[in-house]
Amino acid sequence: MELPEASPSREATAAAAERPSEAAALRALVDRVRAGEVDAAREVRRLTRASSRHRRKLAAAVEPLVAMLRSAAPEAGEAALLALLNLAVRDERNKTKIVDAGALEPLLGYLQSSDLNLQEYATAALLTLSASSTNKPIISASGAIPLLVKVLKEGNPQAKNDSVMALYNLSTVTDNLQAILSVQPIPPLIELLKGGKRSSKTADKCCALLESLLGFDQGRVALTCEEGGVLTIVEVLEEGSLQGREHAVGALLTMCESDRNKYRNVILNEGVIPGLLELTVHGTPKSRVKAHVLLDLLRNSPYSRTKVQADTLENIVSNIALQIDGEDRGGKAKKMLAEMVKVSMEQSLRHLQRRASGDCHVLQWK
Repeated sequence: MELPEASPSREATAAAAERPSEAAALRALVDRVRAGEVDAAREVRRLTRASSRHRRKLAAAVEPLVAMLRSAAPEAGEAALLALLNLAVRDERNKTKIVDAGALEPLLGYLQSSDLNLQEYATAALLTLSASSTNKPIISASGAIPLLVKVLKEGNPQAKNDSVMALYNLSTVTDNLQAILSVQPIPPLIELLKGGKRSSKTADKCCALLESLLGFDQGRVALTCEEGGVLTIVEVLEEGSLQGREHAVGALLTMCESDRNKYRNVILNEGVIPGLLELTVHGTPKSRVKAHVLLDLLRNSPYSRTKVQADTLENIVSNIALQIDGEDRGGKAKKMLAEMVKVSMEQSLRHLQRRASGDCHVLQWK
C-alpha cells in the first residue's frame, strides 16, 4: 500500500517560491547598477546595511559600483561609496574584491574632497578595507597614508576618529611605521587625545599607534616637543580603558627603555607614579608587568632587568619618592603604595575565600 505524499508546509512552499524570484531580483538590481542608476546603488546600500547574506549575494555589484565611483555626478559617487562601504563590512572577500576592482584611486580622490561628508565616507571605507591583511600593503603603496594624516589634522570629528583607526590598521605592517612618521602624525594624535574621552576606543587606538611610533627616535622627539604630549599619555594611563592604559604604559616604557637618562625625568615630572602604582594592581597582566618595569627604570639607582622581579615594589617606590621634589608629591606616592598594597591583599583574601567556597561546593557534589 502506497503512503500518500506528505504535503509541503506553507513556509517551505513560500521559501521555494521566493528563492528564484529573489535571485532574479538581485541580478536585475546588479544590471541596474551597471546601467549607472543611482537609485540601484542606494538599494544595494539598503539591502547590505545589516545582512551578511545580501553582502555575499550582491558581490557582483562591486565592479559596477567602483565604476560609478568615478562618476562626475556627486550624488552617484556618494551612493556608490556608501554601497561599497556596506558591502565591505564584515566580509573579507568583498574587501579584497573592492580593492582589486580599482577602488583606491577614486577613494583617495574623495579623501581630498572639499565636501567633508564625502571625505568622511571615504575615510570610513579605507578604515574598513584596511582591516584586511591582504589589502594593507596595497593601501599603503597607493599613497593613502599622507592623506589619512591630513584628514587626522583637518577632517570633521568622525573622519578624524576613523583616520586614526585606519592608520593603526596600517601600522601593524612594520614597514609602514616610517611612512606614517614621515608625515608628522604625533601633533594631531596628541590633539585628538586631548580633546576626547580618555577611555574611548579612539583613545585606545591613538595610544596603540603612539606606542609603535615611539619605538623610533623621530617619534620620541616629536612627542617631547609637543606641549603636554607626555602628560596626555600619563592621563590616559590614569583614566583610560584597560586596553588604553596598557598601550599608554607601553608607550612610556618604550621611551624610557630607549634612553633612560634622557626620558626618566621627563616622565617623572608629569606625576606618573600614582597611575603606575594603580596599574600594578588593577591593570591587565601585561600592564602590571610593564608598570613594574617602568617603575624600576624611574628609580634613582641603576636599572637591572634581572633585578626587577626580586626587588619589592615598596623599595622601588620608596627610592622614587626620595627623589621627587617636594614632600607632598613624595608622600602621595608612599600613601598610594600603601593603599595599593592594602587593595592587593584584600583581593588575594577574596580570591582565597572564593577558592575555599568552590572547594566546599565540589566536596558537596562528590
